[in-house]
Amino acid sequence: MTQMTAYDVVKHYHEAWTTGDIETAMSYVADNIICRAPGVDLEGKPAYRGFIAGFAPKLVGIGEVAEFVDGERVALFYYPQTAATSTAPCAELFTVRDGKIAASILIFDRLSYAPPAHG
Repeated sequence: MTQMTAYDVVKHYHEAWTTGDIETAMSYVADNIICRAPGVDLEGKPAYRGFIAGFAPKLVGIGEVAEFVDGERVALFYYPQTAATSTAPCAELFTVRDGKIAASILIFDRLSYAPPAHG
């Protein structure tokens, strides 16, 4: 069996989590993943799973995906669409090692995904 490229790993992971298939998404994640996200640093697969599983049900769609690949690093730029917003961009930089996502830097505006304020 041919080993997947870093790009393949990230694309399969991204497709799985954005369609709500957290179990499949986590099969592409290293046990000792480190993720830096706005307001939180996550270490280990259980913490990362909780973070992703908490947000995935809020998705109603994904807008345009742009991607860049540099060896073991893959960057995705897209618009996670929720009831609160469809125009807030998100960027992720993944590092893939030994066929698993070992690190992620996630950039997004947390306030854009908060429920709308009622005045």
